[in-house]
Amino acid sequence: MPRFAGPTTFMRLPSHPTAEGIDAGFVGVPFDIGTSNRPGARLAPREIRDESRLLRPYNVATDSAPFDHLQVADLGDVPINTYNLASSLKIIESFYHPIFEQDCLPISLGGDHTIVLPILRAAVQRFGPVGLIHVDAHADSNESMFGEAYTHGTPFRRAVEEKLLDPKRVVQIGLRGSGYSAEEFAWGRSQGFVIVEAADCWFKSLAPLMQDLTKHVGSGPVYLSFDVDGLDPSFAPGTGTPEIGGLTSAQGLEVIRGCAGLQLIGADVVEVCPPFDVSHNTSLLAANLAFEMLCVHPKLHNQES
Repeated sequence: MPRFAGPTTFMRLPSHPTAEGIDAGFVGVPFDIGTSNRPGARLAPREIRDESRLLRPYNVATDSAPFDHLQVADLGDVPINTYNLASSLKIIESFYHPIFEQDCLPISLGGDHTIVLPILRAAVQRFGPVGLIHVDAHADSNESMFGEAYTHGTPFRRAVEEKLLDPKRVVQIGLRGSGYSAEEFAWGRSQGFVIVEAADCWFKSLAPLMQDLTKHVGSGPVYLSFDVDGLDPSFAPGTGTPEIGGLTSAQGLEVIRGCAGLQLIGADVVEVCPPFDVSHNTSLLAANLAFEMLCVHPKLHNQES
């Protein structure tokens, strides 16, 4: 079957109605009700899956063959409520709860960044508070946006308040851009977050940084959340809130590959905005990032080590 044909699942994987017997599952979350600027991230799961047809099953760079060791499937899309944000958060949490209970690692295709909050709510029921590796141009830890507590700019503030995260095991990479005050990243630091601003990443490999950060995160459960606007818009123009001076795509790969060996319990790629992705390069990039997340699955790492 040529790669432009066949099912429109992620990497043309078999679809599966549940996570039973599945080690890793790709999940679409077509949600952008929490977006503050450019709408359209609800269309991203479909576009990312479409571009994933260009991927092949073997990761040459890392010598990883995930499909030789893992049961992997596409678990479909979360049936969010297009008209109600609060209802959608409950639906997302309910969808993910059995995934975590089956010890399946979900790799989520967003969707705006609001989706990480209900995913973490489901994860904490299985694992307790988790560590976090978060790639983003923005801290997403505002108190509120336009008076609203639940938006794509507030999930990590809520996650700390709800004790979903262990703040001493949280790292944020790539933060930058204009803000509203000199205190833009102060709240996270006050909680114990390790914040690596984008300027500290310029012109260097992030492999040594990741060695240090993974030691900081430690041996407990960790969630990986990757907002594509953490990368420079020259690499990921199709996103809702682009900021110049971001990470390169190669640095993005280094961050994910640096997670090998961690007790990763879930991951996401969020904030792809297809209406602003005229070349489809951002969706293609997101598909590659999701595949790289699969390649650092803890079971795969243990098998290959």
